[in-house]
Amino acid sequence: MKLLVAGSSEVDAGKTTFTTGLIERTGIRGYKPRAGNGYWYDQDDYRRAIEEGRLYGKDAKQIAAANGGSTSPEEINPVHRLWLPTPGRGKGILGRDGRRFLFDRVTLDADTYVVNGEADVPPGAKRAFPLDRAHHVDSLEALNESMAHYHAPALDALADGIEDREGAIVESYADIARPLSSFVPDAVAVVEPRRCRVYDGDRYAKACEVASGSAHEGRLEERVGSVVDLLEPVESLALPALSSAERGDLGVVADAYTDSYDALLGAV
Repeated sequence: MKLLVAGSSEVDAGKTTFTTGLIERTGIRGYKPRAGNGYWYDQDDYRRAIEEGRLYGKDAKQIAAANGGSTSPEEINPVHRLWLPTPGRGKGILGRDGRRFLFDRVTLDADTYVVNGEADVPPGAKRAFPLDRAHHVDSLEALNESMAHYHAPALDALADGIEDREGAIVESYADIARPLSSFVPDAVAVVEPRRCRVYDGDRYAKACEVASGSAHEGRLEERVGSVVDLLEPVESLALPALSSAERGDLGVVADAYTDSYDALLGAV
């Protein structure tokens, strides 16, 4: 059984809470193929990263912990991007106003780093990571070439591992419809504050193909909104608001989201 959890808003959609509760409910291993955080908005994560010399975010950390055992965030999250706010600096390589990517951590057999040659990397990050030996890019074309050389093999390897498993829960990032283009889920949960919409996996994958074609963040990706506009959900359910303490207790999350989980599993 292969399940996808996507979010219809770029931030704070509730995907990871939903995913970790679903792992608790099913016992199925969770994955976060691509993720990112910001130097400004996720300063705690950034400081932990430079202290440990490891770049990963709280989403991957929570999913890895929910999986149990000795799972590391890097095992389930091969690509992680660090962003830096750049107010008043205009658009960078990725065409994003007000922020630029600093560098990516790409993990296959080992960690590789891809650095934005146009960005000013904070001194702490320069000390913590071997960026002097990293691959530097200074244009979208160079980034795309780098992603084909580094990112794609790492994501393909993860996708192959997921394909070989009997069950997997894959969480997307931001409001991107799917983090692995080859992944065809059995069912999909699109999560947003107060609501979960459940979709047939095959129909969702076909809608992704129809919606594909807009350039975004250095590759062709589909936004959730563009995909679900082409579909009717199997079911739409309300999600209750949970306190931070409740979100930290996976048993509580699994109980609170029972109706949504039942609908998602019923759509398989």
